Amino acid sequence: MMMKHIRTTLLVFVFALVHTSFAQSLYFPPTTGNTWETTDPAGLGWCTDSIAPLLDFLEESNSKAFILLKDGRIVIEHYFGTFTADSNWHWASAGKSLTSFLVGMVQEDGLLDINEPSSNYLGTGWTSCTPEQELANTVRHQLTMTTGLDDGTGDPYCTDPACLQYLADPGTRWAYHNGPYTLLDGVISGATGQTLNSYVINRLSLPTGITGLYIQTGGNNVFFSKPRSMARFGLLMLGQGTWNSTPIMSDMNYFTDMTTPSQSINNSYGYLWWLNGQTSYHLPSTQIEFPGTLMPNEPADAYNALGKNGQFINVVPSQGIVLIRMGNAPDEFPVPYLLNDAIWEYLNAVICTPSSVKPPALGGALGFFPNPVLDQLHITLPAGDHGGELRILDALGRVVHTQQILSATTASDLRGLSPGSYRCVLTTATDRVVSGFVKE
Repeated sequence: MMMKHIRTTLLVFVFALVHTSFAQSLYFPPTTGNTWETTDPAGLGWCTDSIAPLLDFLEESNSKAFILLKDGRIVIEHYFGTFTADSNWHWASAGKSLTSFLVGMVQEDGLLDINEPSSNYLGTGWTSCTPEQELANTVRHQLTMTTGLDDGTGDPYCTDPACLQYLADPGTRWAYHNGPYTLLDGVISGATGQTLNSYVINRLSLPTGITGLYIQTGGNNVFFSKPRSMARFGLLMLGQGTWNSTPIMSDMNYFTDMTTPSQSINNSYGYLWWLNGQTSYHLPSTQIEFPGTLMPNEPADAYNALGKNGQFINVVPSQGIVLIRMGNAPDEFPVPYLLNDAIWEYLNAVICTPSSVKPPALGGALGFFPNPVLDQLHITLPAGDHGGELRILDALGRVVHTQQILSATTASDLRGLSPGSYRCVLTTATDRVVSGFVKE
């Protein structure tokens, strides 16, 4: 037993040492001012001719800001329309991932334990459950979206006790329920004795330069910042919680738990972070388990902060990449992962590499033209394939179009589809191909 303890301690020490060394190899901009070193994409050996199509797609999909970091340095930074580097914008649900990081900081400060009942920090009666049911709900259940509270009561954003009703035992059901998540703000305040924004300013903004504030918007507490502050947080995550040799959160056990599967129901969810490269995933508003990885075009080791209307922070440790996108999206889905995946399809061409994650495929991928599409979508099947059943799924995983494909090239009339992000699934007698497109 003692030998096992020593071995575990040694592994944690080595893991922390590797993370610290990696963080020190990154570039970090000064905490004040506008200085930020850049890297020429041509000097990285990237395919610079593919940058223009990427930016065109971003503009067509209502983007406002796009920043791409490589090892901390800016490779691409572009703003659209009247939006500038000094404009503030909401993070939407991408702010959930920031909240998760803050909870880890508070726990490292010794002010809370995520395995303790949430009522220790929110007070009793924060739900309509029985006292026994409420005590069973911990901060960890809030972080993993497994509180078991009913997300179908009518207003998933409501944080009033009357809205938070028992449906299942904590830990037995995954549901993207905003109300219990929002109350993590109260957990942080209850544990620290500070307002949420005071804690952000004192413990995060000063040592990292991440400026911004949580602002009450309806039932939500939404983080607003400039685009580079979003990029700073992505860089802090790439540095595993260390900023330019300064530990901001050094609890590697928490960091690992935050960015790996947090429960066995939704493999693609950590502590309020969406994980790529897993064997299956769940989506908001449904209890369906979908096979395969969340975003086939994105590298498998990526973890992601994903927010409504396309607020994205993608962190790819294997490539030293941080991707930031702010703006609107052509659909109202709370987690527009298909748009994020489409961006990676263009970005992979810029990096001159194929997708790191291969979808279940017949040795190729579905080809779409044009993408985004307005009415007629022209489809080219993977090489060697000449037919099968094509299904088009919306962002909630609902089948909205089915078509039998009898040749290598065909077209689909999509004028009846609402604008948004969609996923095509081609099923043949031997395999399946999955790819996405955007409908304008």
